[in-house]
Amino acid sequence: MDKEKIIINVGRQLGSGGHEVAKRLADRMGCRFYDKELLNLAAKESGFSEKIFEKNDEHKGFLRSLFCMHAPHIGDNSFYNSNLSQESLFMFQSNAIKKAAAEGACVFVGRCADYVLREYDNVLNVFITADIKQRIERVKKRDLCDDETACKIINSQENERASYYNYYTGQKWGNAANYHLCINSSVLGIEGTASFIMDFIKLL
Repeated sequence: MDKEKIIINVGRQLGSGGHEVAKRLADRMGCRFYDKELLNLAAKESGFSEKIFEKNDEHKGFLRSLFCMHAPHIGDNSFYNSNLSQESLFMFQSNAIKKAAAEGACVFVGRCADYVLREYDNVLNVFITADIKQRIERVKKRDLCDDETACKIINSQENERASYYNYYTGQKWGNAANYHLCINSSVLGIEGTASFIMDFIKLL
């Protein structure tokens, strides 16, 4: 594996610290980092407003209610006459992922990047999990809520994330067989988890 051109795709449970781990990996490798930045790239790829992709971000089915709101579209055709569909948005986002990957080493967070880049060389797919207590504490801190609300947020958002991933990939979100490495960030902490993954890369 060409370490200088490696592409790391990070899947993560909500509250696992997966975003932080991925950012540390990108910083250590001196490469580009893509999380919500992909939404901007997909918007440029498609000509649609970035807000459309924000509504669709790892969430399947939002178009059922989208036409009840005003959604800006860039271009000569009206939004309602465009070829917008759930599948077309996924295609635009996939194209953005492929273009970013073609530019060299980078780290992607979620958004089915592991599946989109499944035929690429120099790809490492990682899934980050964590103990539920730590996940609840992270969500509580992020959203300033209590334990019960944090649990509801985790269950709701993870169900959406899993539904989105399963639908577009035909695989099961979080299934160890889909990844090269699955790791519990509660064991080593965020920094230690990033270090472990860096050491794993050296063995490839």
